[in-house]
Amino acid sequence: MTTARPALNPDNAASPAHAAHTGWAVGLSLFAGVIMIITGVFGAMEGVVALARNEIFVATPRYLFAFDLTTWGWIQVILGVIVLAAGVGVLTGQLWGRLVGITIAVLSILANFAFIPYYPVWSLLIIALNVFVIWALCVYNRDTAASL
Repeated sequence: MTTARPALNPDNAASPAHAAHTGWAVGLSLFAGVIMIITGVFGAMEGVVALARNEIFVATPRYLFAFDLTTWGWIQVILGVIVLAAGVGVLTGQLWGRLVGITIAVLSILANFAFIPYYPVWSLLIIALNVFVIWALCVYNRDTAASL
């Protein structure tokens, strides 16, 4: 007994279910790329502000602490530029951009998991959004997206 294979569509049009699946992946991938660009810009700006305002003071009941922000400022600037570049990479369909985006989403999931006791609704919302972003970045196919 042989099984019949579905006929190939001669004009390479995707099935409606596949088009919907690809549409979600493309939309969430574009969303992830734009959010990464915005996050990168804000992170770099936060780093520049930390470099410009080099010290902060924290008053506790018995002590006054001074913290130097130079190292933290440079870390923020570098991470902001990496996230910004990865967001551009996601928007242009680069594999490395998607890999960095997935890594950042996983780290965000872990960080928000730790904050569930403090901000449960917000943390669970961000975790769910990151799961969708990871899915979209994993299934995104630049060639298929161009045909939509």
